[in-house]
Amino acid sequence: SLLPIVTPSGQRIALADVASVYIEDGPPGIKSENARINGWTFIDIEKVDVGTYVEDARQIVEDQLDLPPGYSLNWSGQYEYMQRAKAKLIYVVPLTLAIITILLFMSFRRLQETAIIIATFPLGLVGGVWLLYLYDFNFSIAVGVGFIALAGLAVETAVIMLVYLNQSWNELLENVEQGNAELNRSSVIRAVRDGAIMRVRPVLMTASSDLAGLLPVLYSTGTGAEVMSRLAAPLVGGMTSAIALTLLVVPCIYMLWKLQVLEKM
Repeated sequence: SLLPIVTPSGQRIALADVASVYIEDGPPGIKSENARINGWTFIDIEKVDVGTYVEDARQIVEDQLDLPPGYSLNWSGQYEYMQRAKAKLIYVVPLTLAIITILLFMSFRRLQETAIIIATFPLGLVGGVWLLYLYDFNFSIAVGVGFIALAGLAVETAVIMLVYLNQSWNELLENVEQGNAELNRSSVIRAVRDGAIMRVRPVLMTASSDLAGLLPVLYSTGTGAEVMSRLAAPLVGGMTSAIALTLLVVPCIYMLWKLQVLEKM
């Protein structure tokens, strides 16, 4: 403020005589975007997901901040990337389910088996949801991709189980036609039980190999570990519930269906 200034008439005056000099926080440099000067405010969040924070912060800003004419406010960074990915997931997830349904129908050629898998496979996702809760992971794009992959694995194991159950059912019908067995409630339950028992070891081996490959990813550290752990968490937790789905739920529903078929014969 004591910096001297020479006037056109040759007089020397202090800068404080013609201007107010003070220190104020502001942007470290002048930046522009879309031909408009802009400033950035960086925010680090904790214990909350990006979407929830931005929605709450946006509402508070709208209620408490009046922008002068010519000013605008945009939310960018990870939130902007998340919005773009969310727009893609809106049609990717239904498309994935539609493709799974079509492939199941092409495999079994009947709506009953397809309906059994489609109606029960959400139970295979329960384990993934619980593991996300236990690890306090918020929903993210990596988590969404992990659930899509988990849906494929859960359907895959259920399909293999249904193949063996159908094989056991067809063997029962062949024995009935040949006069070697009777078609009654006990024979249907025994056929479903035998078909399910044949799949215990393969299902456990498949799940064990998947978990052995995913656990190092879940507990990895270093660059990219934050994303990869959230990608692996739904798969690790979901494989546990997928085992229960494949070994318990699917055979039970299949047995109830065949018992209804028996009553209609």
